[in-house]
Formats: sequence, structure tokens, C-alpha cells
Amino acid sequence: MALLKLRDGTELYYKDWGSGKPILFSHGWPLSADMWDAQMLFFAEHGYRTVAFDRRGFGRSSQPWTGYDYDTFADDIADLIKHLDLRDVTLVGFSMGGGDIARFVARHGSSRVAKLVLLSAVTPLFVKTADHDGVDKSVFDGIKTGLVKDRAQFLDDFNPLFYGTNHGTKVSQGVFKQTLQIALQASIKATIDCVTAFSETDFRPDMARIDVPTLVIHGEDDQVVPLHYTGKLAAEMIKGARLKTYPGAPHATATTHADQVNADLLAFLQA
Repeated sequence: MALLKLRDGTELYYKDWGSGKPILFSHGWPLSADMWDAQMLFFAEHGYRTVAFDRRGFGRSSQPWTGYDYDTFADDIADLIKHLDLRDVTLVGFSMGGGDIARFVARHGSSRVAKLVLLSAVTPLFVKTADHDGVDKSVFDGIKTGLVKDRAQFLDDFNPLFYGTNHGTKVSQGVFKQTLQIALQASIKATIDCVTAFSETDFRPDMARIDVPTLVIHGEDDQVVPLHYTGKLAAEMIKGARLKTYPGAPHATATTHADQVNADLLAFLQA
């Protein structure tokens, strides 16, 4: 396996397929690099170098007890980009992975970054606060309680919302089984701690520091990360960002709308 030893000794698993201009993919919760198979295969076959990694605590990466915060995640991406010497790279982040790449640019700058894509992302702020109409904190407290009580069943029950099958989206049972299998590879500590990270981290200051062309893609029927609390606001806050919404689409657009996502990403890369 391709493993990078990070600055604190954590080992980060990554895939590096194809050759050409690089694209780096950051996955969602509680998944791994494998969620990007449809994108990595497509773009590697279309002349791009595709890189995806398992976030610390998830997939095949190490499972440290601490370090599940966005400054650490951004620094992990910086270590990987330096290790692979990626330049002129397009960063694509799904769900909580959108926070990774936004914080990376805010924290490390954009000298190696060509473009940014926020796909169903939690940016700029997920939780409801005094000055932001987001999702109530009690929802995230309930998620953490459910994970502690019966993680496997909780994640299995989460799939219909994630893929929108409760609203009529068609997804195979194989996709459901693979998603649960991937999710259960993760550290339960990382799975729980990341709920706090992706729900409570305020990326609004980061939005102002993004200075590369940015595409925001979001499903209009996203029941997990509602469009109006996140993607719509992110596109308004990032200078020059373009918002593309998918009518009726759920949260997991990288799978349910893979062909459309791939086509839109390709057009954005070639623009």
C-alpha cells in the first residue's frame, strides 16, 4: 500500500492513478478514498493524474486517538501535496472534505492550487448559531449518541438519507453494503470526533481567503447537508465562485449523479 508517514507519525494511505494535470480528492464522512472510484477512473482515463487519500482515522490510514480537527486535516493535505510534488492541482472536496480543502487554502495558500471544487460540502458553516441559520446542534448530538450505542446500525440507517432512496433515488444494495463496509473500517473515535469537527467548524473566514476559480456543486434535495445553509452561502462568499445545483439530487451526488458530476468537473477543468 502507498502510505505516507506524516509529521506526527500517523500513516496516511493514498491512491495515485494516471498522469497529467493533478486532481486531489478529499472524501466525506465516514468514508474513504474508495468513494471516489467513479471520478478517479474517469479522470485517469481522460489524461489526468488522480490522487485520493484516506483521512487519518478512516479507511486504511492510521487511527490515532487525537487530531480530528480541520487544522490538522489541512496540514495532512499539505504533507501529501509536498510529498507527491503536486503543482497546479485542482482540489475536490465532498461533504466534510470540502472543509479540508477550504482550510488548506486558507492555512497554506494557493501557490500549488489551480482550482477548487466544493461538492455537497459543509462549508461555510453547518451548525445553527446566533448568526447562522443552520442545523440545530441537537441533531449532531443525536448522531454521536447513536454512534456510541450501535454504530453499525446507525450507519446502516443513515444510508437512505445519504443516497436519497427515501425520496425515490435508485441505488443498488451493493452500494449500500459497500458504504457500510467502508464506514466500519474507520476508528469509532475518529467517526465521533469528526461529527464535532464538521458540524461546528466555522469556515466563514476561510471563504474570504479562497483566491482560485471555485465551483460549488450541490443537490437541491440534500437531506444531510442542506443547500441553503451551506453550498448556496459558500458560493456567495467565495469571490467569483460558480454555483451549480442538481434538481432533486441527494447528498451523495458523486455516486448517484456520477456521470453529471464527472461531466461538470471536466468542463470546469478545461475552462
